[in-house]
Amino acid sequence: MLAGTPSPFLTVVCLGIVQILAWGSSFYFPAVLAAPIVSDTGWPLSAVVGGVSVGLLTGGLVSPQIGALIGRHGGRPVLASSSLLFAAGLAGIGLAPSVPFYLCAWVIVGLGMGAGLYDAAFAALGKMYGQAARGPITHLTLFGGFASTICWPLSAFLVDSIGWRGTCFTYAALHLIVALPLQLAAMRGAPKPEPDAAASSASAAADAPAATVPHETAILILIALILSVAAGIGSIIVVHLLIVLQARGLDFASAVALGMLFGPAQIAARVVESLAGGRYHPIWTLAASVGLMAIGLLLLLSGWPVIALAVILYAAGYGISWIARGTLPLSIFGALRYPLLMGRIAMPSLVVQALAPAAGALAIEHAGVSPTLAMLAAFALLNIALTVALYLRLRPAQSRA
Repeated sequence: MLAGTPSPFLTVVCLGIVQILAWGSSFYFPAVLAAPIVSDTGWPLSAVVGGVSVGLLTGGLVSPQIGALIGRHGGRPVLASSSLLFAAGLAGIGLAPSVPFYLCAWVIVGLGMGAGLYDAAFAALGKMYGQAARGPITHLTLFGGFASTICWPLSAFLVDSIGWRGTCFTYAALHLIVALPLQLAAMRGAPKPEPDAAASSASAAADAPAATVPHETAILILIALILSVAAGIGSIIVVHLLIVLQARGLDFASAVALGMLFGPAQIAARVVESLAGGRYHPIWTLAASVGLMAIGLLLLLSGWPVIALAVILYAAGYGISWIARGTLPLSIFGALRYPLLMGRIAMPSLVVQALAPAAGALAIEHAGVSPTLAMLAAFALLNIALTVALYLRLRPAQSRA
């Protein structure tokens, strides 16, 4: 950690509040606002909800460039720009007179997502704190877990009070008035670009791996594949969870009640990981994640009367997958290349996350819920196999550490 940087506690609190606002006004945006927008404008629901996919796709496509920028200039300018982009995009959504304008505004929001959601924040923390960033990364995900819990009621209140357009303008103002100052405060004292390569290498020597990682390309590909599969499964289940639960025999009220377990289960699993995670390599966090997701899906598919347990186990695995996403590359490759590699790893998973809900809807519509669950369970089992392959690739590196 550089002298003059804020304490990790202050940094996590500032960035955590920003993450709640960023996720709540982007990824979780349609849950409350889609229906009022459709009712007011007559636009197709698919187009309104599709704005999030446009945003995620945009964020995924720019994530390699975002990682490179953070690697060169630190997180402060990039994260601060995300607040400006969110504000501009949300204002554009609020002003949108037509679907094309609305979707174009989501492109701007997507740039903010690429520059300001977890992957960019993880890269910024890695740049600032080096290998000591594992704790801040884990604690940051605890804040993000509250995004829907806080922003869904807030959005509902704002829609009832000032309409959906006013809600967009309010969120835009919050990004400028609350998020932007917090981003700047969190990244105060962040590293500046080094004047020469030698200085850069010297400053990062403590955080860089002692030796070149064996099988580096294969390891990168495996990590990207595992995270992409997890993101795709997670995106489908989050969007279609109520449909899945009702297909398992629950009425709507019971499905909603069980669905409410999803957020607390994620947060509880992240708390457990934050308390114990420093004692073991992040590969075990990833292994627990893919294992719990697979077990949860298999229980949902089995038809056994353990649906609540299935939801809790699945949500716990999905929750800690985001911790593994941030901590595993840092542990393997060190802090020097971490921002650049995080950007590259994030791109395929964000693209998959953008496209998966529509693919899941098509699968449910044409094949049914049970075959779709079987397909997702098969992908979850594949992820276990990929994680075993990753572990075997990492063993030489661990033995040389």
